[in-house]
Amino acid sequence: MAKNNVDGVYNADPRVDPQAKKYDTITYMDVLKDGLQVMDSTASSLCMDNDIPLVVFSIMEEGNIKRAVLGEKIGTVVRGK
Repeated sequence: MAKNNVDGVYNADPRVDPQAKKYDTITYMDVLKDGLQVMDSTASSLCMDNDIPLVVFSIMEEGNIKRAVLGEKIGTVVRGK
């Protein structure tokens, strides 16, 4: 999931809270439980139910789409378990 305003999943909005912590990995259940604004809850539930991993990364950094496709460690990986 390419985003234009953040480079991963954080526990708070990093544009507002300079102490926001970026996750390297997180589960869909934690995203839903903590009310993190990664995507709407229906999309999160569908991805979780179908065991679809998601990489959340910045589209603003050149080369990131290629890095994500090649499986390089960028952004945050959201997994079912």
